[in-house]
Amino acid sequence: MTPVSSEQSAVTPAGSPRGDDHIGTLLQAAGKLKPQDMERVLRLQKEQDLRFGEAAQRLGLVNADDIRTALSRQFEYPTLPAANTKLGAELIAAFDPYSREAEALRSLRSELLLRWFRDGRKTLAIGSVGSHEGASYLAANLAVLFAQMGRNVLLIDANLRQPRQQAIFGLGNGLGLSDLLAERVATLQVEAVQPFSTLAVLTAGSPPPNPAELLARPTLGSLLARLEPGHDIILLDTAPAELAADYQVVAARAGGMLISTRRNVSRLAPLAEMKDKISFTGAQVVGAVVLD
Repeated sequence: MTPVSSEQSAVTPAGSPRGDDHIGTLLQAAGKLKPQDMERVLRLQKEQDLRFGEAAQRLGLVNADDIRTALSRQFEYPTLPAANTKLGAELIAAFDPYSREAEALRSLRSELLLRWFRDGRKTLAIGSVGSHEGASYLAANLAVLFAQMGRNVLLIDANLRQPRQQAIFGLGNGLGLSDLLAERVATLQVEAVQPFSTLAVLTAGSPPPNPAELLARPTLGSLLARLEPGHDIILLDTAPAELAADYQVVAARAGGMLISTRRNVSRLAPLAEMKDKISFTGAQVVGAVVLD
């Protein structure tokens, strides 16, 4: 089985600002400041001993969101303006990185780095009992958050029944994981998701009539083994437990699963049953996340 190729996942878009660019240059490049505005800002900055962004705000030339966006680019911390329509609004780690929800997900990221992604571990499955309990949302945002750290991340949509990642990231769902597992293709080129130059997504692929059998093939394990050396983090989004037992196979291949739950939606009995079934495969239940 030929592994997925991700040679383009570390490509930086031509002309993108470097981290050492002056914030005024970045604001000009974004169309927020005109060349004639620079002198006014620099004069006020010197007179009142302000930062450039503070001076520009006091003059009413930019707002706080403009400054945050420029700082994100200056520090090579990729985020997205709310007007971006290609990517789904669910990507709050990119669209609203300073929100309470994004901060909570950052705390989760830190816990995963300390508790799971160490001692050589690179792969983690993410699942849920039901289809409305946020597993795809959680997988997508964690992928973005790890990419924002500069980690080389691959997000695999292993939910062959109700795939969602192609919609979240604005990708076409052509050939993907199912086609690789069925050996319908020898290789696939996985491109980076811009502006996250270290994040790539492998979509679910062609809708198969036999998802459980495809995922149970040894090819999934061999595929992950070949992908791991080229990535720091591999996340697998899985089908909900209420639909099928696919999640058990994926958890076994990944070695561990993070369970997504939703407040006032998830129920303890199905969660306990899912946990027991994951443990039965020999995989570890890394934890459970409660989403609002």
